[in-house]
Amino acid sequence: MRLLHTEILADAWGVLKRVTFEHLRRDGRRETLIRQVYDHGDAATVLPYDPATGHVLLASQFRLPAYLNGHPDPVIEACAGRLDGDDAATCARKEALEELGYRLGELEQVFDAFVSPGADTERVTGFLAPYGAADRAHEGGGLAHEGEDIAVLELPFEEAFAGIQTGRIADAKTIMLLMALKLKGVMPASTPPA
Repeated sequence: MRLLHTEILADAWGVLKRVTFEHLRRDGRRETLIRQVYDHGDAATVLPYDPATGHVLLASQFRLPAYLNGHPDPVIEACAGRLDGDDAATCARKEALEELGYRLGELEQVFDAFVSPGADTERVTGFLAPYGAADRAHEGGGLAHEGEDIAVLELPFEEAFAGIQTGRIADAKTIMLLMALKLKGVMPASTPPA
């Protein structure tokens, strides 16, 4: 692979580039292609789960790209944020406190993945984290100065997991985290939260 030319098309919340490159095809031929690539930094995401009650904490918020692609409802997702110079674990804990209102302790990393590698450079590190009622610091909701208006959802794990099939949960990172939690096998049948 050889980079031939990079042009910055936009540089606001992220950087949008038009990249001309040459790569060697599997059949041995060289091919020149032009692609647009979006880069808004790497991110971390975390799914807090309560092994005592069988609940998970999720965020619900309006997402313009999802809306523009036919999803009129707020997106239900695991809390997440850009690293902005932090390591992934620090970022995940910070986002959980800002968005969900919970202080998380132990984190278990379950993936480090490109969510949309055909168009975006973003790599997301995903964590699972146990929580309990004593970990609640405030009501959450995000940072108003960042334009966040987040509803905190405490859902039974079974309901959140079933949301994958019904389409209620349509966010890739959240689906990956719910699947990882299912594979972990630690969630009991849910009881009402305290």
